[in-house]
Amino acid sequence: MGLVASRRNLLLASAGMSAITVVGSAFAQDAEPAASPNDRLTVLERIVIGAGTEKVAIDTPQAVSVIEQEDIDREQATMVGEVLREMPGVNTSGSDRMFGQTFNIRGIGAPEAANEEGRIIVNVDGAIKYYEQYRVGGFFSDPELYKRVDVLRGPASSTLYGSGALGGVINFTTKDARDFLEEGESGMLKLKGSYNSNRNGYLGSAILAQRFGDVADLLISGNYRESDPYVTGDGTEIQSSGFETWSGLAKLTLYDGNEGELKLSYQHWDSDAEDQDFAQTGGSLDSGSVNGFGTVDRHVVDRTAVVSYENPFSGNDWLDLKLQASFSDTTVDQTNASGIPGLLTCEGTFLAPYALFCDSEYGYQTWQLKAENTIESRGSNWENFLTLGWQFAHQTRTGEVTEAAGTTTALPYHPEGTDIKNAFYLQDEIIFNERLTIIPGVRWEWHELDPGSSTGVSQGSEDFALSPKIAVHYRINDTLALFGSYAHTERFPTLDEVYSTGGSNTVFLPSFGLKKEQSDNVEAGFALSFYDLLETGDSLQIKTTGFHNSIRDLIDANPATPGGSPFGPPTIYPLPGYINIDNAEIYGVEVEMAYDAEFWFLNAGYSHLVGRNTDTNDYLTTVAPDELALTVGGKLPEQGIKFGWKGRFVSSPQDDCRDSKTAVVCAGDSSQGSTRYAEAFNIHDVFLSWKPMDGQFRDWELHAGVDNIFDTQYKEFLHNEASRGRTFKISLSNKIGW
Repeated sequence: MGLVASRRNLLLASAGMSAITVVGSAFAQDAEPAASPNDRLTVLERIVIGAGTEKVAIDTPQAVSVIEQEDIDREQATMVGEVLREMPGVNTSGSDRMFGQTFNIRGIGAPEAANEEGRIIVNVDGAIKYYEQYRVGGFFSDPELYKRVDVLRGPASSTLYGSGALGGVINFTTKDARDFLEEGESGMLKLKGSYNSNRNGYLGSAILAQRFGDVADLLISGNYRESDPYVTGDGTEIQSSGFETWSGLAKLTLYDGNEGELKLSYQHWDSDAEDQDFAQTGGSLDSGSVNGFGTVDRHVVDRTAVVSYENPFSGNDWLDLKLQASFSDTTVDQTNASGIPGLLTCEGTFLAPYALFCDSEYGYQTWQLKAENTIESRGSNWENFLTLGWQFAHQTRTGEVTEAAGTTTALPYHPEGTDIKNAFYLQDEIIFNERLTIIPGVRWEWHELDPGSSTGVSQGSEDFALSPKIAVHYRINDTLALFGSYAHTERFPTLDEVYSTGGSNTVFLPSFGLKKEQSDNVEAGFALSFYDLLETGDSLQIKTTGFHNSIRDLIDANPATPGGSPFGPPTIYPLPGYINIDNAEIYGVEVEMAYDAEFWFLNAGYSHLVGRNTDTNDYLTTVAPDELALTVGGKLPEQGIKFGWKGRFVSSPQDDCRDSKTAVVCAGDSSQGSTRYAEAFNIHDVFLSWKPMDGQFRDWELHAGVDNIFDTQYKEFLHNEASRGRTFKISLSNKIGW
């Protein structure tokens, strides 16, 4: 295996990129987009959609990356996390199994830590998506449902999207009928089929779009996807990585004739799988193997319903109104668990910690209301956009045993309850002479936790969080811009952290009195834009962000309540299961570069992150290694063809991690069984797209590619099994319009 991706080599590669020129960043708020003088736009000139005015990514003072429909189609992804892996500072964690994927942004998020879902906010069309369950992933969906993904890195996102976004925010946007209807068309049917060779992966998709004059349009889509268990580069089959899923989206958009839009949408994802490994993320109680927990039949259903209304009220600077009501419902039904073979099952002697092997149902239901308005004002040399908002969310966590479980049916490791948040926020954008932008903002959020009756306790809690920020962006000229920001956010304890009373064969007390986690994040950087650099009409953008995130009062499992032996009765501790245990810092640099010309293009992203426990000076185990991602491609515009090569070069784990070729255990890690099987790797892919703009094939679209062309054996640092070996992929679609 040619491991050219050492930490030293990656640093040299980054320095080389910076020598070409250095950088910028992105955020959801800033001055009006600076129009490119060319028709061709790079990925750094894509519009970032947020409150207030729309922004170009490179002109914003917090790091943002945007994935659009073209990228999703080219990737031919099986899971949504695959479209994010080339973003600097963004990773997936857990596994490449359908039920095992979670997210990691700038070192926040890991498969062992059950509470990591609360540190990254995930939205689908503005609806909050949240799921946390022992040894299971946190997001269930299909990439075919979406047309774009915005990733806002860092805590500054908390002002607009919710307190506690220590890592950042991921916004998924579903497809609309207007994305497929061309001028003069009243309806369209698009059929798509895909195949990948690792192994026998199939996708069938149908999209129907219909326009009803100027009054409404309707989109209905359906997807069916299946695959056998995949194999790694050395031919190893990953057990229970096969799947069968179906998903669908229905969206009706009504127009009021005055620029107003009322949208009603419903999204559904369903997978019913037998003999799946119980542990889709994390290690095992007894052997460090994911398979140590045995198997289970799992039926996972995810539903999202959204009603939204938007109206910019042209001519009225006081009204740019957005209203939304949403409902999210994720349920997991588990049956026929084998337990730990030869040791523990649902019928075992010690049922309190091992009710997880009984037939049971888990769920999260979240209702949300949100209202937002932007007020515009202008003077001779300034503009002002003041955004005012209110957000209310009511989340219910459920968990119950559905078969006899001896003396108890409670799930001490999955306590039921309600989580209520009520927030007001404001953010102002003040723009002077179209060059200097100042963006102050603040969010006030009230929080209430109430335990369910099954927990056996009645003590609830209330608290208040404040998330202020200020960002500055200064465009020195059309080539160079500087920016900086400071953001503070506070994360409330979750139901799991406060009311859990059981772990790995342990029984402990609820964790009343937990402090909020607090984060102070500073970012600074610069952006460069060049046009007509190598040829007429080309465009080059480079942006760099440096950041330092200081986190206090991190919540973690109490080290004084370690897991007990599975061979004996539960160990009982008269202590809380979670405490505020650590202070940490995560800092680093992210570099992005994009070049586009008539016949070729290049994209690059590099991240270098360091994370330490500041109490012990040990490295954090959630911070991924250095990574460089490159894409070099060519274009034949008249034929509608794009082709190219992609490479990812990933270094070894951080220096305090021992023996990167075997089990890596980082010092200072308090999570149980935290092992990494990671070494440096480089992966190479090739791709080809064909989308004719005219002629008899103008409504056809072809995407083909080969992932991991050298069949490399490798594992993502935050995953528990090796990733896919060589994979041939192809998809073909045809549109019929009327």
